[in-house]
Amino acid sequence: MMRILRRLVRRMRPRVRPGLPPRLRPRLGLRLRLRPRRRGVALGVVLALVAGVAAVALWPRPDTVTVTAYFPRTVGIYPGSDVRVLGVRVGEVKAITPEGDRVRVELAYEGHRKVPADARAAIVNGSVVSDRYVQLLPVYRGGPALGDGAVIPQHRTAVPVELDRVFDSLRTTADALGPRGANKDGSLSRLLAVSADNLQGQGAKLHRTVEDLSQAVTTLSDGRDDLFGTVRNLQVFTAALATDDARIRSFNSSLAKVAGQLAGERDDLAAALSHLAAALADVSAFVKENEKALTADVKGLSKITRVLVTQRAALAELLDVAPAGLSNLQNAYNPGSGTLDTRSNPDQPQDPAALLCSLLRTAGEKADCADLKSLFDALPQQRLPGAAGSGVTSMDKTLGGLLEDRA
Repeated sequence: MMRILRRLVRRMRPRVRPGLPPRLRPRLGLRLRLRPRRRGVALGVVLALVAGVAAVALWPRPDTVTVTAYFPRTVGIYPGSDVRVLGVRVGEVKAITPEGDRVRVELAYEGHRKVPADARAAIVNGSVVSDRYVQLLPVYRGGPALGDGAVIPQHRTAVPVELDRVFDSLRTTADALGPRGANKDGSLSRLLAVSADNLQGQGAKLHRTVEDLSQAVTTLSDGRDDLFGTVRNLQVFTAALATDDARIRSFNSSLAKVAGQLAGERDDLAAALSHLAAALADVSAFVKENEKALTADVKGLSKITRVLVTQRAALAELLDVAPAGLSNLQNAYNPGSGTLDTRSNPDQPQDPAALLCSLLRTAGEKADCADLKSLFDALPQQRLPGAAGSGVTSMDKTLGGLLEDRA
């Protein structure tokens, strides 16, 4: 940019050839001054370039976002170490402060970079000898982002395993199993020898056992959704039991009282059961001995019930009229003479054929009223009262005439 400005300034100066005499140089300057329009354009371009350079130089850089992360340890991390996202440097470590059993690390990255609000921080080593850096993950794909002053707690941070720790663990294990530890008296050697003797020739069975165990673990893994669903349902059930603890205690106490009462009455209950068994035996024998009679009775009862069902309207009417009829019967009884006092109705004589036909139909039997009428008409004639000596006989077709005592 400065190079371009210097070129423009040189172009604005009057071009004077070195071989020209001094007396011609003012003329050239006068010639340049005679073109003010061209000078104005050049000056405007220079001012625009200067303003652009100043804007670039003085334009505020994007703010940085400072985040605090807590690690259990920070081996290989120093102020100035990289802060990366997907391996791309976006910031650096500003400060490292030990705080008891944890380390506080202040991270700063570019403000226009977005990191998820629930991001995790991990210390990553690119190789064994290279410096380590802090990796923020996962990649931001939408939603709330970390703000300035946010905190990443220790349970969301991770550190790599140190080789020194691995070597220390191996050395500790070797010392524990070595001649100064478990094998001090040769116990470990004897254990290995005995295990070798016991497992000798059992390789196929051991292999089969490992395969079966693998299949069992695979089955559990495939059914982990059902297993965890069962655990969740059991948790809901136990939570419901805990919520209704008072009711469950009351139910248990009531059940205990019932059980105690039954325990107190167990002798009576046993006697009742024994008597019931004997009664059931007697009933069974009775039913077996009277099987045919019971079958006939049941069939007859079936017919009766069928008639009752068919005539339920007449039975309902009978139940409505019966109280009045019984009351009239009581009023018609003459206790002095021991007779029922009735009054005949000569205007409406009773037809025994029609009465008998209605009774048969009520019982569910098929009857031809015309045949009944012809039957009653064929009855022998009798002399009517008061017709003596007249020689005229006739049939009293009323119910009273049929039931009259001829004595």
